[in-house]
Amino acid sequence: MLIIGERINATRKAIGEAIEKKDIKFIQQETLNQVHAGADFLDINCGMNVKDETVNMEWLVDIVQEVTDVPLVIDSPSSEVIECGLKKCNNKAIINSITGEKNRIEQILPLVKKYNTDVIALTMDDKGMPQTAQERFDIAKIIIEAAKGYDISSERIYFDALVRPISTEPNQAKEFLEAIRLIKSIPGSKTACGLSNISFGLPNRKLLNAVFLSMALFAGLDAAIIDPTDKQMISSLRASEALLSQDEYCLNYIKAFRETKPH
Repeated sequence: MLIIGERINATRKAIGEAIEKKDIKFIQQETLNQVHAGADFLDINCGMNVKDETVNMEWLVDIVQEVTDVPLVIDSPSSEVIECGLKKCNNKAIINSITGEKNRIEQILPLVKKYNTDVIALTMDDKGMPQTAQERFDIAKIIIEAAKGYDISSERIYFDALVRPISTEPNQAKEFLEAIRLIKSIPGSKTACGLSNISFGLPNRKLLNAVFLSMALFAGLDAAIIDPTDKQMISSLRASEALLSQDEYCLNYIKAFRETKPH
């Protein structure tokens, strides 16, 4: 499974302050911490400071790529900011994100085609957030049909079935897992998620997140936006991959055990 490091995100107070101060050393250390922990991609998000977001995105992409060649996920609600980030990328990137909303499709799919990227697709549309697995699946099919119009195959789309907190919506974990199963029935389709929202408002969130990651892997999850320095999360990931025959001869699990001693 692909690990997308989530830590370079301006909504985190320390990162937001580092961006404002242009603290290169701090950002680059965060970058290296995630890479050394096993991140396959790094999500880059400058937050909601609309005035400076373009400049900040260009700066972040540059300084991150000074210390690593790990590919990037360019994350913004603004298509203009996304394109500025893509222009700076040295490797094939992923766009985060598109939705089933008409305007978002028209803004983002041309960028996916122009820059030959992959894209994370949130299964929501102009009606808002879906409640059921079937609704999520139906939106995924709409996005696939729209992508075909740009000669973009389903293999380049990572569908995020949108995790919602079980503290207020107890059935949403099951709906999410069923949505993954349905989406994976589409030939070549992939799935991804940022899963920490599942535990919002509950104690011992790391435990719930780690267990839910294991369940999502069994359902067919291909990529997760997580903190790769979270040892409990990575331990759960490596153990799950070994148990699901996704880790040949358990080599990744053995390596993780030696390095982090997971329990």
